[in-house]
Amino acid sequence: MCSPSFSLYWNPALLDQLERLSTLILDCNNYTSHVKFPYMPSVTTVCINKNKINNLPVFVEEIRRKFPNIKILSMMNNEAAPSYFNGGSLTQYKDYRQYVISQLPGLEILDDTEVPDKERVQARKTYRLQQSTHGSRKRKEDSSKKHTHMQKKSSTIIRQ
Repeated sequence: MCSPSFSLYWNPALLDQLERLSTLILDCNNYTSHVKFPYMPSVTTVCINKNKINNLPVFVEEIRRKFPNIKILSMMNNEAAPSYFNGGSLTQYKDYRQYVISQLPGLEILDDTEVPDKERVQARKTYRLQQSTHGSRKRKEDSSKKHTHMQKKSSTIIRQ
């Protein structure tokens, strides 16, 4: 269990020195949805539990862009990750999972729960429609605005 009194808030941009890092544990660090990470293709596991992440699309886009080989993501006990334990409904929890899984196609485990193929297929179906609708709307908007316009060998780092 983490305690805010033992938490170290530090700049995740410094991680770019760790070229072979595979597991990144950033629990209890007061990170928000707008945290910026360096590009780290070696990272396959990110645990960012008990932070202040409240905007799921913003955060997941950062994860998708900066950790292209992510297999395991844990973001429990964040506002953007609703569950029974933090007051979220079953519907909110399922929608959260489907959104994250649809955006991170290589994800194998989300919040300590395996991602079965059936759930992955359903997530793609659910969010493909919303993305294409959004994309269509975006194209219409665009056409109406014609001229607008630490240690390199480390394989795990734990910050608490």
